[in-house]
Amino acid sequence: MGDLVQNVTKNQKKLLPIKKKESTSVCALCRGTKFLCGKNRCPVIVRYHAKVKTKPLLDSLRLEGASPPSVFIGRIGYPKVAIGPMIPPVMGDTSEIDTPERWIHKTLDDIVDFRSQLVRGKFTVDVTNVESPHRIVEFTRELALSKNAVFADAVFEKKPYGKIAFYDEVQPHGPSAPLKTLDITNPKYEQHIEKAYYDTDLKARDAIVDIYKNGVLVSKIQRAFSVGAFGIKKNRRFVPTRWSITAVDSTLGAELMKKTKTYPFINEVRAYYLNQFDNRWIILMMPSEWQYELIEAWYPNTTWNQYGTGISIFNSYEFYDGRTTYAEIGGCYYAARLAVNELLNKERRQAGVVILREAHPGYIMPIGVWNVRESVRHALTQPCKKFSTVQESLVYVSEIMDIPVQRWIRNSAVLKNQLYQRRLEDFLVR
Repeated sequence: MGDLVQNVTKNQKKLLPIKKKESTSVCALCRGTKFLCGKNRCPVIVRYHAKVKTKPLLDSLRLEGASPPSVFIGRIGYPKVAIGPMIPPVMGDTSEIDTPERWIHKTLDDIVDFRSQLVRGKFTVDVTNVESPHRIVEFTRELALSKNAVFADAVFEKKPYGKIAFYDEVQPHGPSAPLKTLDITNPKYEQHIEKAYYDTDLKARDAIVDIYKNGVLVSKIQRAFSVGAFGIKKNRRFVPTRWSITAVDSTLGAELMKKTKTYPFINEVRAYYLNQFDNRWIILMMPSEWQYELIEAWYPNTTWNQYGTGISIFNSYEFYDGRTTYAEIGGCYYAARLAVNELLNKERRQAGVVILREAHPGYIMPIGVWNVRESVRHALTQPCKKFSTVQESLVYVSEIMDIPVQRWIRNSAVLKNQLYQRRLEDFLVR
């Protein structure tokens, strides 16, 4: 009888409805219509539409297209990493897809749309094996050195799959798949990059600086650096794409900074302003020895403060003698530092610089460090406001930015130094 009761009980349990756990996902409740996350556009839907446009073109193990040119070096599993080309399923001049210097006037939708077309091929190698005779390694390197779009024919081990990948350091890209074979047609090298590639006695730092001085775009230098194209031959390595971006920004910024420190001070306090991708930027420049700080304020429901209830503020800074540790903010710090030193070198002037960034909810997804470099560059091309004192410039900041000035000061090392540190000139008789 006991066995019978147990069997009946088991059968009853099978018939009972399963109670589903209630979803705590805001996205599931919202479904792109109620904007419960606080954003004014749904990032899930933006990504979905971009994916839908591309998916019908990727229903095959083979992909032919014009690589911008573009390559991607992963970091997972280092020192064995996945390298390979990024190829869109379209022909013609695709260079814009991988030239972030041309994106400053695009919308977020534009960037997601054309970056989602890039299919990433993956082939695993050791980072030291930059001279491997394997055709995939060879052709990946040739793409990275190329000046213009190159026809590429890739065969994958399985159909490309995956969501659109978004990073804070690296530009977005579309689905990926392991590569079986790769073939490319007639790549034409960028001449300055080619010269550095064949000079196996030239140090990587010197190569980066020389190429930059010859007018080659930073994004092209970063791409070539990632495939181990520069440096003493025995020291050449594949460098994960996100590391190569910051390495080049940091190297160039540090080189320009050496000259910045030798120039006379600017004559006034300046404030440059830009509102781009719902990021508000103010670049303050003050007549003093070189000092630099980047302060980022992330509103709730933005990329790096999705679940917070208040504004999160982070800062990284350096004084005249520089930093000895990696910036807490990461690659953005070095990208912005390069941009401000470009202007100061052009004017042959020195300044203390504080960059204020308010990231508002309209900035619905990360699109890469290039956004910081190009936004600061663009802001510095705009007419600036000029003031006699730092205090006057902060009144302007209070009119433009939502965050109170006192909170900016409280979170700033350089502003405190400018406002409260007594200087020798303060004691001179006027």
